[in-house]
Amino acid sequence: MSSINDLVDRVERLLVRHEEQKRTNTLLEQQVQALTLERDSLRSRLSAARSRIDALLDRLPMEVTDLLDSAESPAAASAQDAASPSSPESRKTGA
Repeated sequence: MSSINDLVDRVERLLVRHEEQKRTNTLLEQQVQALTLERDSLRSRLSAARSRIDALLDRLPMEVTDLLDSAESPAAASAQDAASPSSPESRKTGA
């Protein structure tokens, strides 16, 4: 009889643990969903900000852009000047 009681106790503990694991899993799934929504929102905001910055860069005169580039990294600006004149596309990519 003792082994049956031990078995019953063990099964009850397993059932309790199973319920705890199910609750934990549900909470984790909710967290994943919330974080996924937050990530998607941040990606959208980042994309919009990049578009606004690109539009502002396109509006800058070429001379101002060259000055900004040379102020950020003089060595890179002189290497770029030696290679070829800047184009609006190279301003966007930093190439």
